[in-house]
Amino acid sequence: MDAKAGPPDVVSAQTLLSYDGLAFLRALIEGTLPPPPIAETLGFRLAQADLGRVVFEGEPQFRHYNPIGSVHGGFAMTLLDSALGCAVHSTLAKGETYTTLEMKVNLVRPLTKDTGLIAAEGRILHRGRTVGTAEGDIKDRNGKIYAHATTTCMIFPAKG
Repeated sequence: MDAKAGPPDVVSAQTLLSYDGLAFLRALIEGTLPPPPIAETLGFRLAQADLGRVVFEGEPQFRHYNPIGSVHGGFAMTLLDSALGCAVHSTLAKGETYTTLEMKVNLVRPLTKDTGLIAAEGRILHRGRTVGTAEGDIKDRNGKIYAHATTTCMIFPAKG
């Protein structure tokens, strides 16, 4: 990497705050805004975004393996953190932001390089003024579940 080139495109705070949550997520899907670098690093993408529901897709690969011969749990956890957090994000008004406070994940079967395409779906459970909760799961194309999770997010009201 050229030392003068700087980091890859990342959405600025000003740009982020100029969108409501759902419009921001849809701009990521459409390619109007650049995807976050973590998506390229791990090889996943935001595939669908509706109010209170989002889906990320990825394909577990050998490069995601841990020393015990299966995909590292962090791969599933990252997709679930993205899906559940973005389910909350989809409800944000212009100027609002959020952060994950806690997450609980159950990894119910191992992902391998042979699993194929998986979908991490996040669904809003509760959207209050300062707290949002969501649930979600990871399934393969046949609907077999690999992991499920819940999260609590802190919502920060718009400034001004």
